[in-house]
Amino acid sequence: MSRLIYRVYVIELSKRVFSENAKFRAANPQFNGVLQCLYVGMTSKSPKERFEQHKTGYRNKKGHKLSSNIVQKYGMYLRPSLYNHIELMTRTDALKMEEQLALELRRQKYAVWFN
Repeated sequence: MSRLIYRVYVIELSKRVFSENAKFRAANPQFNGVLQCLYVGMTSKSPKERFEQHKTGYRNKKGHKLSSNIVQKYGMYLRPSLYNHIELMTRTDALKMEEQLALELRRQKYAVWFN
């Protein structure tokens, strides 16, 4: 039985990511510069703990990097108002919700990165 321990989270990124990162820019042709640049992720940890892992370039015991280069370089702070309404869920559901939330934020004209 899958446990309901995963959540999605949103991190605000510096707008420099849009001008400095071609992949980010290409993923967000709808962005008009008015709203913020965001990263959407999912985790079994607290959003605060996961944000810290991104900022420090966290690697697991096998040496695999488990943090986003975009968040490490451009991440500023968590945006709980964009995710606190979303309940805990299974890993499978969290993966789907990560994409759904990212695409919904893009429709609202945010620039968004997700995996």
